[in-house]
Amino acid sequence: MAKHILITHQKGGVGKSTLTFNLAQNLCKEANVLALDLDLQGSLSQIRQMATDFTISNDAIILNTTHNFDFVFIDTPPYLSDKLPELIKLADLIIVPTKAGVLDLLAIESTLELIKEEQKQLQTLIVFNMIKPNTTLTQDVLNELKTINIKVANTQVSDLVAFTRSVLVQGVTSDNKAQRQIDNLTKEVLTALI
Repeated sequence: MAKHILITHQKGGVGKSTLTFNLAQNLCKEANVLALDLDLQGSLSQIRQMATDFTISNDAIILNTTHNFDFVFIDTPPYLSDKLPELIKLADLIIVPTKAGVLDLLAIESTLELIKEEQKQLQTLIVFNMIKPNTTLTQDVLNELKTINIKVANTQVSDLVAFTRSVLVQGVTSDNKAQRQIDNLTKEVLTALI
């Protein structure tokens, strides 16, 4: 039975699609993986031909037939759609990527409120994504997030060119730091699914 991993945050620009791609790419050597692109921008759908090791689809109907996959990553749009509560219910794990910024911290509240309404806090993992090095703001935002009682991933994904380029070269294997970060985050995701 497929494990459904929802990647969501109502704010755009937090790296949902890139994170979805890299997690799917990192697992596809060992598992049958689907990345479902429900964002109308269609970022993942546009690179469908470049992703040769896993399936990318933008057809929500496929959710009814995901039994052929081990993992289904669901990339959502950067707004609170009316389908989000239904996807939250379906999810075995919800990943909420966020940057370490004041506006990101304010915007995350609406997404987390929907998660709380569906009582899925324990199945949620906040991931610091696109983090700038050597800033105290990351720690400030982390301290604020500790008050909401939703787990924050130990792994922080840096703002590295390797992640931006990853969709063109099928992952981050050529950059040791980026690969180590995505490997560590993948382990956290798998552990959360157990």
